Amino acid sequence: MADDTVAVSQNKDGPEEQTREQILRNGHKGLITINTGAKMEHVTTLRAAFAPPKHPGVRLQGMRSELLERRIAQIARDKIHAERNPPLPQADFASVTQRDFRVEGFVPQTTKNNRIHDYTTEQAISYWSENYQRIQGVSPVECPNTPFRKSAQFSTPLGDPRKNVDSLIE
Repeated sequence: MADDTVAVSQNKDGPEEQTREQILRNGHKGLITINTGAKMEHVTTLRAAFAPPKHPGVRLQGMRSELLERRIAQIARDKIHAERNPPLPQADFASVTQRDFRVEGFVPQTTKNNRIHDYTTEQAISYWSENYQRIQGVSPVECPNTPFRKSAQFSTPLGDPRKNVDSLIE
């Protein structure tokens, strides 16, 4: 016999040779039972010992009492659900604009333009451009139309105070 063959006795005819692969794939025939054609049982000892109870096959309760019992259970379920899950408050989805600026009875009026403005040449009007005198650390304003021009006067070193006064006068 070759190294990878095993002698297996299956029938009364004599041993049959099988390779190790065939034994691992198909298993040893006749190891558990000699009758290889026998059918397996469908009922295990667990199923036989712990079988579910069988219904008698007839109605044990009247139709009316069953419906009444279901209705009472449904009412109790709804009541408990309403207690545990109260309805959500009505959400207000109005934005700030809708709440503050859309007042009933308000009639918007547009003002007439006194003069034509050119956005390319004029400086934009903002809070800071209107209140530039109150801002700390801003360069002195030479021209009121453009208050935020660059100036190095605030960073010029202090030397002779008379020279600084003379330069401001000129």
